[in-house]
Amino acid sequence: MRQITVLGSCGAFPEPGRACSGFLVDWDGYRLVLDLGYATLPRLLARCPDGGVDAVVITHEHPDHCIDLHGLFRMRFYGGPREPKVPLYCPPGVLARLSGLEPEVDLRAVFEVHPLPGTYRVGPFALTGVPLPHHVPNAGVRLQADGMTLAYTGDTGPDPLLAELGRDADLFIIEATDRDGEVSQPVRNLMTSAEAGRWAQLAGARRVLLTHFWPGNDRATSVAAARVEFRGDVLAAEEDLVVPLTIA
Repeated sequence: MRQITVLGSCGAFPEPGRACSGFLVDWDGYRLVLDLGYATLPRLLARCPDGGVDAVVITHEHPDHCIDLHGLFRMRFYGGPREPKVPLYCPPGVLARLSGLEPEVDLRAVFEVHPLPGTYRVGPFALTGVPLPHHVPNAGVRLQADGMTLAYTGDTGPDPLLAELGRDADLFIIEATDRDGEVSQPVRNLMTSAEAGRWAQLAGARRVLLTHFWPGNDRATSVAAARVEFRGDVLAAEEDLVVPLTIA
């Protein structure tokens, strides 16, 4: 089984029945999580009841991308016999932010921490973390295995590195926040769905999965705007959506 499951698709805070940013990658039984924002942990545990993931990657320290990592920590720290540490790949700010929730315990008791940006071998994947512009340090993530490439932006403003992050990706997961007033900001830290489509086209990606929708946005409108700029398939991230990871 080679697939990715959407655990959450909202930016900032979850809409009713939804969750914030999170994805579960399953590659021949190796389970890697990309981000764990608000309300993603129950969805993860529905698929991995023991919290038994093989690795976690967090793009940045904003809670809509990382807060449920602390829930996973508590489950593994307090929930039973101590298991081998879980490899965690993240910018340093993630641990600094979450440590403030429970300073008397160290997240490193559960997680084996590796800093992003950087390049690593993670199970079957070659992982590359790429710095992208945001309000705090953010690492876009590129995963490659057996000729397949999956890329994920985390949160980002428009930047030429997006074309390299998603170069020839079989699936490019791109934030498409479409927050009112974003395009008029003097410094860009988020994107529109049209910009997501444009950068995916420049990257030569084969499929796009839009995510990080601002609560209340019409997702069909976002997909339509991206399709104007991108000639391949455009999907909208929806909770529990399963996308096969195939080579085009």
